Amino acid sequence: MATAAAMRAGPNLYSSVKSFRAFRRSLLPTIRVGFVPTMGALHEGHLSLVKQAMSQNDLVVASIFVNPTQFGEGEDLDVYPRQLERDTELLSNLGVDHMFVPKLEDMYTKDFATYVECKSFDDIPESIVRPGHFRGVATIVTKLFNIVKPTNAYFGQKDAGQCVLIRRIVQDLDMEVNIVVGETVRESDGLAKSSRNAYLSETERPAAAIIYKSLLAAKDAWVRNPLIESSELISITRDVLESEPLVSEIQYVSVESMATMKAVTKPSECEDGTTISLGCIVGSVRLIDNIVLKNE
Repeated sequence: MATAAAMRAGPNLYSSVKSFRAFRRSLLPTIRVGFVPTMGALHEGHLSLVKQAMSQNDLVVASIFVNPTQFGEGEDLDVYPRQLERDTELLSNLGVDHMFVPKLEDMYTKDFATYVECKSFDDIPESIVRPGHFRGVATIVTKLFNIVKPTNAYFGQKDAGQCVLIRRIVQDLDMEVNIVVGETVRESDGLAKSSRNAYLSETERPAAAIIYKSLLAAKDAWVRNPLIESSELISITRDVLESEPLVSEIQYVSVESMATMKAVTKPSECEDGTTISLGCIVGSVRLIDNIVLKNE
């Protein structure tokens, strides 16, 4: 009998849509497939989603694909970290069964012309700052869901807008996949785990902790006064961010419904909870984060 160690010598790697689909067709319909889509450069945030998927499904698929359509002009597509060997080892150590690592030309052929858009996202702050970003996310996630056909798909709360977007796509397009959102994983000083943290210099890295501190300050104000207005929460967050000289730009701070990402005048208006979201630049590195305001 094969030992557990032998059975987990490493994940099966599929580098084309055709090869993955052949594997997917071989599975029994009753198999629960967990799916963790990533762009690679894996960190503890990704791995926490993988662990959650491992505990809730019969097998787990992790994908690695740096999706060009969600990057805007002048963004970091060309320098985004690509560490396939390291990522494969991390996934193997967790016992991941299968990796889907498609080639660019397989996902976007030369004559590719179909995109998925969610028009209700056009006016949210992250979309205004990064025009076309959510169209790229919606398109690649739809493609991946069509290929992988997961039972459950896992995303991190750090990308709050992405989570709401994907749930909306699943609802509107009648997809048979359950979306699971995992909590944001943080460094010891509160900075949200992110592949882009690697861009921070030695002086920028500790300064970036101000992001979570600003969100905590706003949440504390909400705890003290649940009827507080969003404008005051935004002011508190901005004041804390502005106290750090290395925060070179605050792109937005917003208070929105967790269900729709639409701005609200008071968190108390939303029965399902709200988030305070922000995007800012520390040194030259763009970072995002959010915190949930929800009565337990």
